[in-house]
Amino acid sequence: MKHQPIFLKPIFKDRIWGGAALKEQFGYDIPSNTTGECWAISAHPNGQSIVAEGEFKGKTLGELWDDHRELFGNLEGEKFPLLTKILDANKDLSVQVHPDDEYANEHENGEFGKTECWYIIDCKENAEMVYGHNAKSKEELVEMIENGKWNDLLRRVKIKPGDFFYVPSGTIHALCEGTLVLETQQSSDTTYRVYDYDRVDANGNKRELHLEKAIDVTTIPHNDPVLNILTEEKEGVRITTFIEAEYFSVYKWEINGTAALTRNAPFLIVSVIDGEGKVIINDEAYEWKKGDHFIIPAAIKDFIVEGKAEWIVSLPSLINGK
Repeated sequence: MKHQPIFLKPIFKDRIWGGAALKEQFGYDIPSNTTGECWAISAHPNGQSIVAEGEFKGKTLGELWDDHRELFGNLEGEKFPLLTKILDANKDLSVQVHPDDEYANEHENGEFGKTECWYIIDCKENAEMVYGHNAKSKEELVEMIENGKWNDLLRRVKIKPGDFFYVPSGTIHALCEGTLVLETQQSSDTTYRVYDYDRVDANGNKRELHLEKAIDVTTIPHNDPVLNILTEEKEGVRITTFIEAEYFSVYKWEINGTAALTRNAPFLIVSVIDGEGKVIINDEAYEWKKGDHFIIPAAIKDFIVEGKAEWIVSLPSLINGK
């Protein structure tokens, strides 16, 4: 299996804001019509992907990381570094913010911080998201939160399919109704809710807010990250570099025909967001289709892809040796 792609079975999470798009768009067997999250490539204890086939069938990604580190180029670290999700925001998500590594390690039992990014797979017309805030100081942030000045505080931006957003820890943000997103993030499940539209659950209870921690970790003032998005044309594939940052690098590969490619990292994480085809390794062909998620492990250096498809490809950052 060290010379094969490692296909993984996702985990699904029911959410108050979820819907049925994961079934409608990807054909997943979701547990309910309020399924909000597909944890596609995950070794986080709160939801581990399972190897679908081959030598390691039935093992969790976490077990592979612990017992077969050679699959990942013997990358250092106690925990698998990344988590890939598809999110169905059928309704507005809570307005939230995530801590950085130092704060999460201290306050969340050694958890990673959570820097993430979003690729907009699909969204309704004129969709938007909350991305940043308008407070100029911590005092102004606190005053606006305490007085419920959400329209003044929250910064809303228009979105469309194909957009990419980088969301560093400390960024106030929220996906809004009618959005389907592929998320690449640090392997963390720590979220501080700032505002939840005063919603109640099936039992009439409001969800918990985490205002003290949220105020602690919010970056003030908000500054949009500067992205240097580049596109490279090769035979059979167009590669778009969205970001190469501290924790991860993320690309879109638009495959059209046959392309000869080389793995340029300890391993690659692949999510097929459209189309179908096959990857050929040592003359063996492995088919994939929309909705598949797999890892190209360290033993595979060169490979060929054939088909017509869109992949989101990510890898752990090699910047500063991480």
